[in-house]
Order: sequence, then C-alpha cells, then structure tokens
Amino acid sequence: MEKLLLNFKAVPRWIILLIDLGINGFSFALSYFIAKHFEFPEILRGHFFIYTGSYCLVAGMVFYLMRVHTCLIRYSNIHDMLRIFLSVFITSVVYPVVIQLAVTDYFNIYTLNIGAVLFINFFIASTLLIMLRMGVKETYNYVKHISATDFERILIYGSGNNALLLKQTIESSDINKFIIAGFIATGASKVNTYIQQKKVYGIKDLAVLKNKKNVGNLILVNEQPPSIDKKIIIEKCLQLGIKVLTVPSPDQWIYGKLNLKQIQELKIEDLLQRAPIVINNHKIGNEISGKRVLVTGAAGSIGSEVVRQVLSYNPEMIILCDQAETLLYDIQLELEEKYPHATLKVFIASIRDYNRMQMLFQEYSPEIVFHAAAYKHVPMMENHPAEAVLTNIMGTKNIADLSILFKVSKFVMVSTDKAVNPTNIMGTSKRIAEMYVQSLSAGENTLNEIYGIINSGNGHNENLKTKFITTRFGNVLNSNGSVIPRFREQIQNGGPVTVTDPEITRFFMTIPESVQLVLEACTMGIGGEIFVFDMGKPIKIVDLAKKMIQLAGLTPDVDIKIIYTGLRPGEKLYEELLNKDEKTLPTHHEKIKIAKIIPCSRRVRWNIEQLIKMSIDDDDNDKLVKKMKELVPEFKSRNSQYEKLDVIITTPSSKIISRQ
Repeated sequence: MEKLLLNFKAVPRWIILLIDLGINGFSFALSYFIAKHFEFPEILRGHFFIYTGSYCLVAGMVFYLMRVHTCLIRYSNIHDMLRIFLSVFITSVVYPVVIQLAVTDYFNIYTLNIGAVLFINFFIASTLLIMLRMGVKETYNYVKHISATDFERILIYGSGNNALLLKQTIESSDINKFIIAGFIATGASKVNTYIQQKKVYGIKDLAVLKNKKNVGNLILVNEQPPSIDKKIIIEKCLQLGIKVLTVPSPDQWIYGKLNLKQIQELKIEDLLQRAPIVINNHKIGNEISGKRVLVTGAAGSIGSEVVRQVLSYNPEMIILCDQAETLLYDIQLELEEKYPHATLKVFIASIRDYNRMQMLFQEYSPEIVFHAAAYKHVPMMENHPAEAVLTNIMGTKNIADLSILFKVSKFVMVSTDKAVNPTNIMGTSKRIAEMYVQSLSAGENTLNEIYGIINSGNGHNENLKTKFITTRFGNVLNSNGSVIPRFREQIQNGGPVTVTDPEITRFFMTIPESVQLVLEACTMGIGGEIFVFDMGKPIKIVDLAKKMIQLAGLTPDVDIKIIYTGLRPGEKLYEELLNKDEKTLPTHHEKIKIAKIIPCSRRVRWNIEQLIKMSIDDDDNDKLVKKMKELVPEFKSRNSQYEKLDVIITTPSSKIISRQ
C-alpha cells in the first residue's frame, strides 16, 4: 500500500475536475435539503434537479477557468485553498444571475430561497473541497514519513518567508529526499509555535532532535548575513554532527524554482566570512569608469576577481594578461557570457618578457594597472629561487617601468603578508618587488605628505605622474592551490587530512572582500604607500581542518584522521602584516591602514638589477639567495637549505650582521 501511494503517478486533471464537480453537486444538494428542512415531496416539486444541474454547470465553468484542478493535491498550499474559496464565492455570485436569466423565467419556478441555499453551500463546499486536499496531502506525507528509510530528516533555519518558501519547495519536489522535522529559530516568541504543522524549535532542542528524532541536517538560505545567532547555531550543529546545508537566495532559483541540486554543503568560507565590507562604490566608479585597465595574472584567483569587479564599474576596456592558456580561456568565456557588451582584450604572455609586455602597452595604452601576476607557492620557490626572482621581481620591474614609460596613472601591486620578516624565497622576492615599486616613488613624497593627501579626500597629487601603490594582505579562502581545496579533496577521499604543525596559524580573507579592498586602496592611493588590510584574527590551520571535517558531517580523528607532517621548507608558524620597525597610519576606511614603511631610496634599484642579472647569468642558488639576504636583512631562512647563509653575511656597506 505504501509503495502504491508513494509511486502513484498524478491523477489526470480531468478526473480532479470531475471530483470537484461531484463535491460541489453534493454540497448544493445538501444545502438545498437543509434550506427546505428535508421536506422531500416539496423538494421534488420544486425542480430540485434543474437547480442542482444548473449549479453544477456554473461551478464547472468557474472551477475550470480558475484552474483549481491543475494543482497536485498532495502538494496543496495556502494559495490553493484561497483559490478554492474564491472559486466557490464567484460561483455563488454568478449562479443567481444565471438562474434569473436562464432558469426562473424559462421554467416559471420561484419556489427556492437561493440566498439561503448559497450561503449554506459556500461553507459546506469550501470545507469539503479543502478537506479533500488536506486529507490527501496529509495521508501522502504520513505514508512517506513512516516509510522514510532512505529519507533524511532536516531542520530549516529561520521562520520567515524564505524559510516557509523553502519548506514548500522541498515538500513539492518529486525527487525530494528530505523529511522536514521543523524549524530552528532564536527568537523566544517563535520557539514552540507551529508553522504549517511544523514545530519551531530553539537551539537547546538540537541535541534531542539529533539523538531522538534522528535529524541529520540543518538547511539555511545563504542570503542571510553573518550574525552571532547564526554562527552559534552552526557551531552547535557541527559539535553534534548535524550537517549544515545551504541554498541560494530565492532570486537565484532557476525560473523561480529551487533545484534540489542547488542544495549544497556549507563551505568553510561561508562559515568564516565576516560582516560585509562597506566600500565607496562612487569613488571606485569615478576612478575606473571609462578607463583602460590592465590586469596581470588575470587567470589567477585574485586577478580574475579583480577583472570581475572592475567590469562592474564600466571601464572603457579591460586587458587580461596571463601565460596560463587554459585558465585564461575559461575566464574569457565566463566574462563574455556575463558581460556581453564589455570590451575584453586577452593577451597571452609572460610578464618576464619585456618585449611582449611593451607590445601590450603600445597596443592598448592602459591607464590603470593591477599587477597580480606572481609565483606564490613557498616550497616550489624554495627549490627554484631564480624563477622567483625572474617572475616576482623582474616581472614586477618590467610592468612598473613600462607603466612609467607609457604614462599609466596608477599602478597597484598585489603583495602578501609573507613579504614581512620573510623566512622563504617567495616572501623575500615579493618584499624586493615592493622595494622596487617603493623606490620609484622615493623622494616624491614623504610619508606624512602621503598621509595628509589621502585623508584630505582629494585623492591625488599633481607632482606625481604614475602613482605606485602596494596592497599587502594574507591568504585568501579557496584560492587556487590553497589549503582549503586541498583539505576538501582529502576529506572526499576519506582522509587523512595533513597539517604541517598543530600551532600553525594564518590570516584569511575571502577573495571578493580582498579585491574590494584592493579597489578601495586604488582610489585613495597617491603613490609610494603600502596599504595593509585588516585581516581579523589569525586562524589555526588545524581548527580549519576540523571544521571542514565537521561540515562534511564527519568527526575529526574518528571518521577522518588528522596527521602532522612538519613545517615545509621556508614555512613559519605565524604570518605578520608588519615587521617590528613598521607602524601604521589610519585611513578613512577602518579596514585599510598605511604601513609606516622603512624608506627605500632610488639606490636600491641598482642592487635589484644586479640580483636579476645574477639570476639570469649564474646558476649558483646559494650565491643568489645570499644576495637576496643582503637586500632584505630581515630575511631569515627557516627549515631550509639556506639557513647556513644566515650565520654571517656582509651587506653592501660592509656591515657584519650576526643572525642568532
């Protein structure tokens, strides 16, 4: 019986219409009898069959036009009930007119109190029609509930319109695999109430629901902004082993309907995301709109997001430069679909090739440059220091020099927290690139002048031509090659999850919010600054791994093992955004500060050029790294073959520096 009901296909619509007409006919007849006090002789003399047949004819036409029969009965909702009420009401209004015009005079009958019959019929017909639908719906749900061996019991977070809409959508799906156990809310006034026969529970009820009612999932609409209550509920679910699922906001549903494929596991970036960043879209729009913008590293995680966000400000042209052919092609297809009217130019080349870069500048004459191209993997660069120098330093030098030559108004470099007190080749190469960019603005403005111009609000200095701006921030969540995709893959494969050290911490931002701050820094920068972003509190990588395991509905060190592999070459436990000699100055944006940097004179350029020449002409890695340590005295190798060079090195000024 259960199998028959659950697998039974939808009844043809014409049968539903006939059933509704049968109920209407029965209801009218009963109302007729009640109005006539069940006096059968008088009823039969009063043309009962003519009145009843006429009513059925009118009701059939109204119900057909109102499309009452087109709704699946087992998925009936409040809108269907209102449609029934409206249909019965319209029938009650139209019927007396029909009787007066087509029946009473024609058959010469006046014995029926139409008003009394219709008044009684309205309540009887409406009640029977609604009871039919609710009875079928509840029977179907009950049978599905008691036979739900393969179904998952879920809770819905919230009690508003979106939560209700989500409930109705899940219940109405033919391929639904969920049984809704109730709602979860934080407001005391809503807890222990009912919404469409489903109870609203509080946070304290989660443990009971998990253990006694076998609730395994909590589902929430992802449009809801981060809040303390939401985070508390999610954390409690993770502790109890309740999997958290998300769906996009209703405006992103396909053709206004939720596809069950859109129900996905909560991602770690959703859990760690902070309150939305508020940026000055008007100023960014004034800075970018109508300009030709070049983005290097446009196929990467940061570069591609820069392109997406820049396109929202209507630039005249955007040039995507990268040497990764496949990734560049993918982002080109995405952008051509999303921004069909934008002017996109794709340029495949390496930033290390000065001649190719010069061709790009000659052909497109960019006015703003976002320089995001770089090698970023610490262990890889530790084994290939010459590549780090040629790409991260020489590549930056090429783009910066060409920016001056072709009178680019602003050059924005994307740097990293690994450039601060570096312990590896990659971080040091980024610090040297910062130094070169700084040196191009050296002597033009003192730091106090820069600070004054930025906070005065005019955002520009006529003494500067190309304004060189550096932005420095930490890791971005879910970027290519980052720890999160790696952990996700390890969890999907059943583990183990590998963490280098139980105490290692990192700063994290989402890709969109980091790029938002880059664009904001572009508008306020006047040249020579290093902007430092507020990254929030550092996060332990092992805690990140545990949360990702819990988000998958598993238990750390039970279902998925966590093992420690030791720090990799060049890796340090704690990242920093400033070194000990740097302080910050505030800006008008609370999440952006200016690093009070150690000045870099123009003389540093000669040393950097020597380093680049050495990386091309000499294959002695020790000699190359030693030169990098001379340029960046705070560079101390860690867990690396180059630690031997930290004992004693001689700086260009013949100072002897001991590294303890």
